[in-house]
Amino acid sequence: MSTVPANPSSISSSTSTTDAEALRRSRILSSKLYFDVPLSKVPIIYSSSYDITFLGLEKLHPFDSSKWGRICRFLILDGVLEKNRIVEPLEASKDDLLVVHSESYLNSLKTSLNVAIIIEVPPVALLPNFLVQQKVLYPFRKQVGGTILAAKLAKERGWAINVGGGFHHCSAGKGGGFCAYADISLCIRYAFIRLNISRVMIIDLDAHQGNGHEMDFSNDRRVYILDMYNPGIYPFDFEARRYIDQKVEVVSGTTTDEYLAKLDEALKVAGRMFDPELVLYNAGTDILDGDPLGRLKSFSLISPEGVTSRDEKVFRFAHEKKIPLIMLTSVLSNANMRIELGYSCYDSHNISRNGSSGGYMKSSAKVISDSIVNLSRKCLIDIGVSRSQA
Repeated sequence: MSTVPANPSSISSSTSTTDAEALRRSRILSSKLYFDVPLSKVPIIYSSSYDITFLGLEKLHPFDSSKWGRICRFLILDGVLEKNRIVEPLEASKDDLLVVHSESYLNSLKTSLNVAIIIEVPPVALLPNFLVQQKVLYPFRKQVGGTILAAKLAKERGWAINVGGGFHHCSAGKGGGFCAYADISLCIRYAFIRLNISRVMIIDLDAHQGNGHEMDFSNDRRVYILDMYNPGIYPFDFEARRYIDQKVEVVSGTTTDEYLAKLDEALKVAGRMFDPELVLYNAGTDILDGDPLGRLKSFSLISPEGVTSRDEKVFRFAHEKKIPLIMLTSVLSNANMRIELGYSCYDSHNISRNGSSGGYMKSSAKVISDSIVNLSRKCLIDIGVSRSQA
């Protein structure tokens, strides 16, 4: 009986894939981003290095690039968090980033023009790249380290909040929408190996579609994606939409009550469809009433109290099922604002002066901190403060 010889190209491809997986595993196991955190610390992760400030250029994008520090300052001023109990992450190294990203993509970030396109601030293209690395990409890499560490802390403590991260527009080979590194994809890849987790649910409640992680896990049944987004704004990634397991499109004019009812139903469906070992929650606040980039007035009328209720519902969903949960505060893009409202990135910073709120607006930091206080009051997280104190 004759046998058909094996196809040399298929053997080579299989070997190459096996080698790539072995290298990825080796990088994950040798990473320093997972480290032991003393119990005296609470699983809230932040570094002052998260905030992006450089010669006023950060004002050329409507996203509040210092909102991360403002969230923590509000929590400290409100007496619900002590500064010395915050966990500071390490910066993600090149080897850490290569777990998901290609060498060619990381090399592309050594060109300031490419970074300027990704973060949507054209003048950055004129800066020496060493400054771009130091003032823009280093803060992002610190946030990536925070997101990755959050999975370990969530597994140990039941929950963790990275006061940053959520770069859901970045995939392995492409950045965009103020997202230069795929921290969500990296976090999950690390959890698969280091935490022996095999089922992860992404709950993406940012107003914008999370096209980056959708592309990265397009053929991975270990990851279930619930994405609740406005289909009429950036990124208009129709290919990535094919990979959303549970798509909830929220149209313009949606009210707080309507939004929360949709979320209730979505969580019930998700709970029936998938049994995760880890929930990764991308908690964008651009759904707020008045946020020009979420367009939920033109997109929705979600109140600050609605955002608090939304976060509570997601935490309760995980808490009742005893599933560790990671919360990220999310960053987003202003591309839809340029297209739909007619602003250029050079004058878009004026929007933040008109009292608007949201993921990009100054008041979003207070909305997020108030939501965290509520989670503590409802005993969904423990930050070492009694309900009477909070």
